[in-house]
Amino acid sequence: MSTPPVVVKVGSSTVTNAAGDVNVRAVERIAAEIAHHWRSGHQVVLVTSGAIAAGWSILGRGRQRPRDPAVLQAVSAVGQHRLMRTWQDGFGHHDLLAGQVLLAPLDFIHRRQYLHARQTLHHLLGLGVVPVVNENDAVADEEIRFGDNDRLSALVAHLVGADRLIMLSDIDGLLDADPRVVSEASLIEEVEEIDHRLESLAGGPGSDVGSGGMASKLAAAKIATWSGVEVVIASGQREGVLSSVLEGRAGSGTVFRAQRRTISSRKLWIAFALGANGVLTVDEGARKALLEQGRSLLAAGVTGVTGDFFPEDAVDIAGHDVVGFDKGIRRPPSSRASEWTGKRSEKLPEDLGSEVVHRDDLVVLG
Repeated sequence: MSTPPVVVKVGSSTVTNAAGDVNVRAVERIAAEIAHHWRSGHQVVLVTSGAIAAGWSILGRGRQRPRDPAVLQAVSAVGQHRLMRTWQDGFGHHDLLAGQVLLAPLDFIHRRQYLHARQTLHHLLGLGVVPVVNENDAVADEEIRFGDNDRLSALVAHLVGADRLIMLSDIDGLLDADPRVVSEASLIEEVEEIDHRLESLAGGPGSDVGSGGMASKLAAAKIATWSGVEVVIASGQREGVLSSVLEGRAGSGTVFRAQRRTISSRKLWIAFALGANGVLTVDEGARKALLEQGRSLLAAGVTGVTGDFFPEDAVDIAGHDVVGFDKGIRRPPSSRASEWTGKRSEKLPEDLGSEVVHRDDLVVLG
């Protein structure tokens, strides 16, 4: 590919109407914009939400949307093909083919699956096909899933080597106040780094049909910018939004600049997609070894264990006066904490290694 692809993420609120059905007109408009930029030399990977909303519009007949995850998974199986057919029809008007790609978290954790997924997406682009990506909701393990397509789109952007992620929603971007409370809230046009102040501006889910919200989008923007991808959050309901964003017009949305420091896809997953099942408190020597020397966390440096976790679970790592400066996948279980906490290597049981968290499984967060 001569230029890096662009990833466009479209939320449920953009591709569905007030009744929750697929908004054919909105899909056709966005497909037309993608087709225009495809002809201009911009290869695009589309990440789309809306399968559950589309499925329930067929099955629900006006009833309240269910909350049972298993029911929602079945509903998504009905809605996914309808959503995909609508996108194919939209691209077909411009002589483009769409290729469905359903991804699961394990596709990003396991190296072989990661490479297969990347190869498939690159081959589709090489064949002139627009990859249309969604989470494999119908069979996803509720304990191991993305939870929303904002996070998925950020990981896909890293997967395909994109230089930009455009997240289309029902809002213009990140505002400096909650518009539901402050009517004169204004758009923040550029963000160099996502900090706690910005995160405090984000609320909960903003739509009944979607699973995300601004908090979810900021989390995704952090994933993408940490992997070297610029992110723009913009309104998917505005005509010509992709042209406006790609041409860098003022007021197009909120631009999150890519960070110079980047991390691998596996560490992105550990940092932002895995929930922490506990906290390891470490002494000052271990904290310096982790932050300044890039060392693994040894049992001798652990002074306290909080939570109930098993091997391969993620945990936060904190100092006595610093909360959550690191995160990693630990090896010994919490049930045997008394056997390894604070113990030097020669004092450990033979079946427990000295490394609590290997440096390859550890991410420095602060």
